[in-house]
Amino acid sequence: MVDAVVEPFLQMNGVGKWFGNLQVLHDVTFSVKKSEKIVVCGPSGSGKSTMIRCINRLEKHQMGQIHVNGIELTDQKKNIDRVRQEVGMVFQNFNLYPHLTILENCTIAPRWVKGIGRKEAEDIALRFLERVRIPEKAHFYPSQLSGGQQQRVAIARSLCMNPKVMLFDEPTSALDPELVREVLETMAQLAADGMTMICVTHEMGFARQVADRVIFMDEGKIVEVASPDEFFDDPKESRTRRFLKQILY
Repeated sequence: MVDAVVEPFLQMNGVGKWFGNLQVLHDVTFSVKKSEKIVVCGPSGSGKSTMIRCINRLEKHQMGQIHVNGIELTDQKKNIDRVRQEVGMVFQNFNLYPHLTILENCTIAPRWVKGIGRKEAEDIALRFLERVRIPEKAHFYPSQLSGGQQQRVAIARSLCMNPKVMLFDEPTSALDPELVREVLETMAQLAADGMTMICVTHEMGFARQVADRVIFMDEGKIVEVASPDEFFDDPKESRTRRFLKQILY
């Protein structure tokens, strides 16, 4: 019996990106299967954040193809909207509306983008606030929460749109060290529940614990792709070894 071929949920083929005359992504090619967890790491300015921002068209790629769940990301607004309904994103900064309560922050997109009624949207939001372990903060305002709590709200807000893949762009970099752990624990639980995830992070302990594969980028290029054990214990590329020596020792 021949095993069925598993189509990748996300595919990037030869993706190039320029800011003016500066090329920031060079021939980026990789795929992600459903429920796979990918950690992307590399030095500052290596193109990590730009790469994942291309996945939901926050940045426009000028070369190559990006497919998300069978939809090609092109200039067509219809395709962009379809892809964005599949993709949730959590940023370095929480981007919560300060004048809205936590519950309102979580219900605004389901109500206005998906047309879900208030009661159903609130039920969904409370379920995901429970999932990130802060349901008691539903009627607070963002300024009344710690940074770690605000980032967990940002995760819950994305989950309320029922995404098929979650993108994390250095989600703990703006947090004080003592708040990092609670966000990483929430992300690890999402991973354990089977969420497809691509996470740009310098949290190497999280990468070793959660990732199925680690992608190392430098100067806009993918230098190495490996399992966590291979990446940390036996990296193949000298540039990868230099990076790990700098951040681990």
